[in-house]
Amino acid sequence: MENITEKTTQKTRSNLNVRVMVVTAMLSAVSFLLAFLEIPMPLSPSFAMMDLSDLPALIGAFAFGPVTGVVIELIKNGLQLFSTNTGGIGELANFLMGASFVFTAGIIYKRRKTKKTALIACIAASVVMAVVAGLLNYFVLLPMYSVFMPIDQVIAAFGEIIPFIKTKLEVILFSAIPANIIKGLMISVFTMLIYKGVSPILKGEK
Repeated sequence: MENITEKTTQKTRSNLNVRVMVVTAMLSAVSFLLAFLEIPMPLSPSFAMMDLSDLPALIGAFAFGPVTGVVIELIKNGLQLFSTNTGGIGELANFLMGASFVFTAGIIYKRRKTKKTALIACIAASVVMAVVAGLLNYFVLLPMYSVFMPIDQVIAAFGEIIPFIKTKLEVILFSAIPANIIKGLMISVFTMLIYKGVSPILKGEK
């Protein structure tokens, strides 16, 4: 009897692992495609764009845990390396920002899977991503932009949107960080709206 129970448990775990891998691959593909649908970044000049490609990763993190969300981010950015024009730097920065977002949300939601916890998780994750984005913009992305445009012109471009921006630090404090909080909250709203409907399908409960 114990052997039958053990075999049943192993089979259930095996089926679950297969489902997680299949869903991870599917969500990664959707995430990769969403990355091509860019929209202007809030509080930023026209060359700074954003997308909603972190949405499938956040759904994956809620459904199967934070590691799944990070794996989706890794696969998405790995696929983007085949068409990169930043030598992989932009993809690495995108991965670190997205991974910090979905991992934070996933680890908080995993503790207690309620709507209130999901809301707290999304807000906290948006703040964490914004801080990571601020650091990456200051040390990596703005210097990368300066290869194509002098840094003074980059700062001036942000200053045209927010007139009191005069320094690189002010770009981070008044553009990059708040813009990424807005981005995180936008993705969170979409996730909260659709997660309840897609979760049973992803988990094979329907």
